[in-house]
Amino acid sequence: MALEFYQLTSIGDRDINQDFMAHILTETYALFVVADGLGGHHAGEKASRFFCHGLLRFADTYSKQIARNSADDCMAGIFSGWITAAVNEMKRLFAIDESGNDAHTTCAILYLDERRVLTAHCGDSRIYRMNPQQILWRTQDHSIPQQLLNDGKISEQEMARHPEQNRLTRSINILKAHEAEINLYPAMQKGETFMLCSDGFWEYVKPAELLQLAAPASGKDELAKLARLAVFRAHGKSDNVTAQWVRRR
Repeated sequence: MALEFYQLTSIGDRDINQDFMAHILTETYALFVVADGLGGHHAGEKASRFFCHGLLRFADTYSKQIARNSADDCMAGIFSGWITAAVNEMKRLFAIDESGNDAHTTCAILYLDERRVLTAHCGDSRIYRMNPQQILWRTQDHSIPQQLLNDGKISEQEMARHPEQNRLTRSINILKAHEAEINLYPAMQKGETFMLCSDGFWEYVKPAELLQLAAPASGKDELAKLARLAVFRAHGKSDNVTAQWVRRR
C-alpha cells in the first residue's frame, strides 16, 4: 500500500517508558499498534512489549486469513483470534516472571488493506481517523471518564483532567480472555490520516491541534512538535508519550 508513516515515543517525566509501538508495512497490508503498559517493577513495560511482539509474531498467519476471506462478518473473529494469540505469547514470555499476573496493557491496533480498515482497542490508547476537514471519529476509551462523557456529565475537554482519568474499565492481561473492542470500517481513502496514540499524547493535545496533522503538508515535523507540546503542558508530570501517524498517498 502507498502509505506515508512516522512514529515517535518519549519517556516524558517518568523513570521508564512503559509504552511500546510496532508496525508492519507490506505490499498488501499494514499493521500498526500502540500499547501502554500498567504495573510496577517493570511489569507494565514488559506487558506492552510482549503483547506487541505477539501481534508481530502471528502477523503472517492471520493477515493471510484476512486476505482469504472476503466476508465482512468473518473479520472480527479472525482479528480476535490474532489478539488472543498475542496474549498467549505474552503468557509464554511471562512464564518465568511472576510479575506477569499483575501486568496489564492498553492497546490500539490498526489493520489496513485495499478493501477494509480493522481496528481493535482496549483501555485508553486511541485511534483517530481524519481528513483535512475534520476528525471523522476516534475510538471510545474504556475508562470512567469516557463513561461520564457518554452520560453527558463531563465534556470532551474535561476528560484529560478528570481525577479518575487513569481508571480503566478494560485492559489486556494474561489471566483473562482479551476484551479488545473490534470494529470494521470502509477502506482508507487517499489523503486520509490515522493517528494512534497513548494517553500521554492525547491528554494534552487539543482537537484543533490534532487536526493539523491531517493537513496535506503535515508530517514528521508537526507530529514531533505536538509530542513536545504534550510533555511541556504536563508541567513536569508528563506520562510516556507515543504516537503513530499514517497517511494514504
